[in-house]
Amino acid sequence: MTTVHTRRSVLAATLASAALALSACGGGSTSAQSGGDTSLSDVKSKGELVIATEGTYRPFTFHAEGAGDLTGFDVEIAKAVAGKLGVKATFQETQFDGIFAGLDAKRFDAIANQISINDDRKAKYNLSTPYTVSTGVVVTKSDNSSIKSFADLKGKTTAQSLTSNFYKMAVQAGANVQAVEGWAQSVTLVQQGRVDATVNDKLTYLDYAKTNPNAGLKVAAEAPDKSQSAMAFRKGANELTNAVNKALDDLRADGTLAKISEKYFGSDVTK
Repeated sequence: MTTVHTRRSVLAATLASAALALSACGGGSTSAQSGGDTSLSDVKSKGELVIATEGTYRPFTFHAEGAGDLTGFDVEIAKAVAGKLGVKATFQETQFDGIFAGLDAKRFDAIANQISINDDRKAKYNLSTPYTVSTGVVVTKSDNSSIKSFADLKGKTTAQSLTSNFYKMAVQAGANVQAVEGWAQSVTLVQQGRVDATVNDKLTYLDYAKTNPNAGLKVAAEAPDKSQSAMAFRKGANELTNAVNKALDDLRADGTLAKISEKYFGSDVTK
């Protein structure tokens, strides 16, 4: 009986130790899943910052000569940021209407695509410090005399990406919106007379006008308020957001942001 009792005691002690070890492992796993922000360490461990961008939004993100390497203002900014983090920038080209859903689904770590800062996005996502300052403009055909202000958009039809900040501006002005995938499609519809206008970023229009001087378009109105654009991250990715903010501060201080801006716009639009 003594031997049996001793064996049972040893067995019970062994099982208790095993249970304690499993409990500790399980507790550690739960803590890692629910407590710690691993956004920055995840990026560093894989050696890359995976960034969503359209690839069709000149001059911010596009392919040189139509089919060349991915380039653009936002692409160069994102590459410089990744360099400051000590990792490479890997881009996933994504249509804008699905870009936030892709971020939510963890298909990428960040978005660099002229993401306008607004209250809705600040509530749902982490946003970096702004690296672009611009205004929204109404673009029409050159011979359009019926639209001279945002108020004149009431009852008119504009072409907009439904998830862009400019879509909200058009709706608030009373426009009827035709959904498009991006700037290229919207400007084509304006030229064809299938819509009256598009509301978009002034910098986008200026670059387009520079490379397409005979496009037959004009800026019919300009919004009084400045818009700021930032990189976007999943809500709670605080370590990664803070690291990117530090990188942007360093790039601003060493003149890199201004240099990239001058290349695309002839002036510093980063402040």
